[in-house]
Amino acid sequence: MKKFLFLILFLFSVAIFAAEDFYNFSNKEQEKRFRDLTLNLRCLVCQNQNLAESNASLAADLRQQVYQKIISGESDQQIIDYLVSRYGNFILYRPPFNTKTLVLWAGPFLVLCFGMIFLWRALRKR
Repeated sequence: MKKFLFLILFLFSVAIFAAEDFYNFSNKEQEKRFRDLTLNLRCLVCQNQNLAESNASLAADLRQQVYQKIISGESDQQIIDYLVSRYGNFILYRPPFNTKTLVLWAGPFLVLCFGMIFLWRALRKR
């Protein structure tokens, strides 16, 4: 029974490590760029996770694309521009301020203002 339990625990521990992505970089700068990019790009299928933390298959594919583009010598901005052109501003945790993202940036402020006005009117009626 102990051998069976040990075998089951061993197989599960091996399966956990099998899902990990390993990338070989030629220098520390490329590794840092990869880490920074995957931490600052959003997984498209997960709830508020970045590419580095996500276990989704799409995130693994995007990590592989980022890795290949870094190895091929593309700059961070070129990689970001490619991903934004393909997936839109949703892939960025900090999308640019423009007319398409105006609601995203101004939305919380507008909700706060309307909430304050509603609260002020409710208190004034009392």
